[in-house]
Amino acid sequence: MLLTLAHIGPKAPKSGDKAAYDTLTRLYLDRIAPYYPVQTEAFPTEASFLAWLQKSRSRTPILPILLDSRGRQLSSTELAALLGARRDQGAQHLVFAIGPPDGWSQPARETVSGQPSLQPGLLLSFGPITLPHELARLVLAEQLYRACTILAGHPYHSGH
Repeated sequence: MLLTLAHIGPKAPKSGDKAAYDTLTRLYLDRIAPYYPVQTEAFPTEASFLAWLQKSRSRTPILPILLDSRGRQLSSTELAALLGARRDQGAQHLVFAIGPPDGWSQPARETVSGQPSLQPGLLLSFGPITLPHELARLVLAEQLYRACTILAGHPYHSGH
């Protein structure tokens, strides 16, 4: 099952303070790699992300999971259960996408939910706080790694 971490915004910086977030995010992505193939994608606009999502192909429908403050909040173990359930159902490609600064538009949420080539998408949230995109990507990468270790019975997640 391929995991894609996508975001709306510029590609990762090569140097400076924001590059430190990218370095830490890459650390967790590298840790996910033994469990699942993982990739990142950056899109300049919501429309370009939706166009990419629509033209991406796999044997089974892609499952887009949009991160937005209006989404459902999950604990780490609930995220692991979601990942494990999708894996066990035969999903081949999950796309976790961090939206534009103002969140995903209503048309984008409807588009993702209603496309015949996509599984019905999910809308998830890290909570009511606002995070910079760089930090949200880092948190997402760490939580996906944590979910992988929970599913594998690895001691990284101690249950608290």
